[in-house]
Amino acid sequence: MSSDWSQNPSELNHVGIDKLWDNIRAGIQQVYSRQSMVKSRYIELYTLLYNHCLYASPQDQTKSKKEQKPREDENVGFELYKRIKEFLKNHLTNLPKDGEDLMDIGILKFYTQQWEDYRFSSKVLNGICARLNKHLLNMTNKGHKVCEIYSLAMVTWRDCLFRPLNKQVTKAVLKLIEKERNGESINTRLISGAIQSYMELGVNEDDQFEEGPMLTVYKEAFESQFLAETERYYTRKSTELLQQNPVTEYMKEVEAFLLEERRRAQAYLHQSTKGKLVRKCRQVLVEKHLEIFLTEFQNLLNANKCEDLGRMYKLTYRIKNGLGEFKKLLETHIHNQGLLAIEKCGEAALNDPRMYVEIVLNIHKKYNTLVISAFRNHADFMAALDKACSGFINNNAVTKMAQTSSKSPELLARYCDSLLKKSSKNPEEAELEDTLNHVMTVFKYMDDKDVVQKFYTKMLAKRLVRQNSASDDAEASMISKLKQACGFEYTSKLQRMFQDIGVSKALNAQFKKHLMDSEPLDLDFSIHVLSYGWWPFEESCTVLLPSELEPCYQRFTAFYASYYSDRKLSWAYQLSEGELVTNYFKNNYTLHASTFQMAVLLQYNMEDAYTVQQLTDSTQIKMDILVQVLQILLKFKLLVLEDKSANVDEVELKPDTLIKLHFGYKSKKLRVNISLPMKIEQKREQETMYKNIEEDRKLLIQAAIVRIMKMRKVVKHQQLLGEVVTQLSSIFKPQISVIKKCIDILIEKEYLERVGDEKDTYSYLA
Repeated sequence: MSSDWSQNPSELNHVGIDKLWDNIRAGIQQVYSRQSMVKSRYIELYTLLYNHCLYASPQDQTKSKKEQKPREDENVGFELYKRIKEFLKNHLTNLPKDGEDLMDIGILKFYTQQWEDYRFSSKVLNGICARLNKHLLNMTNKGHKVCEIYSLAMVTWRDCLFRPLNKQVTKAVLKLIEKERNGESINTRLISGAIQSYMELGVNEDDQFEEGPMLTVYKEAFESQFLAETERYYTRKSTELLQQNPVTEYMKEVEAFLLEERRRAQAYLHQSTKGKLVRKCRQVLVEKHLEIFLTEFQNLLNANKCEDLGRMYKLTYRIKNGLGEFKKLLETHIHNQGLLAIEKCGEAALNDPRMYVEIVLNIHKKYNTLVISAFRNHADFMAALDKACSGFINNNAVTKMAQTSSKSPELLARYCDSLLKKSSKNPEEAELEDTLNHVMTVFKYMDDKDVVQKFYTKMLAKRLVRQNSASDDAEASMISKLKQACGFEYTSKLQRMFQDIGVSKALNAQFKKHLMDSEPLDLDFSIHVLSYGWWPFEESCTVLLPSELEPCYQRFTAFYASYYSDRKLSWAYQLSEGELVTNYFKNNYTLHASTFQMAVLLQYNMEDAYTVQQLTDSTQIKMDILVQVLQILLKFKLLVLEDKSANVDEVELKPDTLIKLHFGYKSKKLRVNISLPMKIEQKREQETMYKNIEEDRKLLIQAAIVRIMKMRKVVKHQQLLGEVVTQLSSIFKPQISVIKKCIDILIEKEYLERVGDEKDTYSYLA
């Protein structure tokens, strides 16, 4: 009969629904009994349902098959739906009784086995009912509350079997997970099978053909209990571990726990649970013990335990506001370590720029490496490093001994000078470039960058004039780095100085050609012509040039005037140097001497002895400078006192002190550099430098005030102070008292005025 139904769909209208259901129910019973079904029987059942849902009306049956219009009967489809629902309910009715007395592994085995069988059978039934599902979908679109057959099977399982047994099953699953956490070997298929059912049971017969699981059952019956049990388990576990182990070992255990829980979530939990599970574990294992971690953090910093610090960061960085205290501890630690390292060196660092800068660089390198490796270059920890370095670099034992915060930038500039000046210890180009990059690291932490600029400019000028730069490329590279850090204005003088040196080279070549075309000089002569105002040199000290040097002066002055009649030359004798060759010793020595030293020594071509006053008269050098020049020559033993046994350092040179030429001079070297800096010159230079810095700062502050007032027109006192500090903080930190004085100066100069009776408001005067 069933065969005839398949071949003659029109006959379905004359066959009762009961007879049709008997045939279909027998097939469904075969499916849920897990009996084998031949392919032809499966196709037969599929076709029966297909034809039942899609048939020709009695009026159309008199027409040809091509003219017949198939249609759906909602009542017939819904009747089949109800009968399938009733069958599934009856099928599951007695199953809960078989499992109600089972516990732990027993209930899990029973439940998962029944679930797997039922799920498989329901998928087969869903395939048979494919056309009926489409029929049901059309019904839902018309407002009927039905769902597809597989979802119906899930709803029936949930109502008939899951609800009576879910507490037993959930409890058994949680016990099994706890055993696994305790290191016991378990059958994870039992857990995954049960949880799979939880995830698929979140359907609602009233929610029409929802796509995918809704997870309501999974979350209510399992997830919430699982997370609560996880919290209880790890609360107990963390307390035990902290009592029995140091924090460093505890962190390793926590790392292992988190890794295990991620694996567990991946293995048999829904993906939405993974984040909640890890957060819950972090909360219990880490966040609740944050105070203990903070205490240990300081110990790890003291012991320089980079690996353990990295582990602690990894565990805490996701905790909301968890890094704040760690950042403060790191900043304080770095600051204290920097202060301690500088204090240990004491006065040695005060007078040794290399030592000072290398101490700073070593501290920065150590903790920069720590921030990168342990704290993954986190912005907050990098900011803590920057703040700590800025703190101890600008205010430390060295700056306190010098009684000025400007000592740090001065030492940095002197360190640069030692790197860029010619010496036997100059590094290779690549190494020098790397060192200059490190110098810029220290430079960015300097508050008083204008002090670095002043000292660097002064020392660069000396290197250029004395032609003792180690490398022009290195000089250009350093200026480029400073320009990049502080802007064009910061390095404009430095670049102009290089231009002057280039122009001077061309000028020297022209002068030599001029001499060859006329009358050559009796000695080698070269000169630097420097633009007034761009070079940081004081006005020249007076000196009467020896007759041997006078022709150089006269010839070049005349030559330069012929080219630039509107320019005036001012000779900087204190920067000039030359070479003298001795002819009165056993060996002929070449002495590299300053102009002042040459002026003194050349006097001894006429006499063997002079008093200090006689030398002053013949050279026109000021007494205080001449005394310094003579002390250096006495120390080199080129000249001697009348009392040869007298201590040069202790003897006070008076106008009547007799100084003789030392005919017994000896030196291991045939070329001797006697051009040493004079103490009085260095002291005066230092005082002038700091005085100029203060004056320049006042001008910069006034310029900033005028710029702000020009833009704002009217501004409050506090706002003006704040904007001035903001504008100038990249170069130096202006003192509020100095800003106030500059405001008063500008009021006197009528650049601005106070508004009426309001003492705290200023207006700009155009």
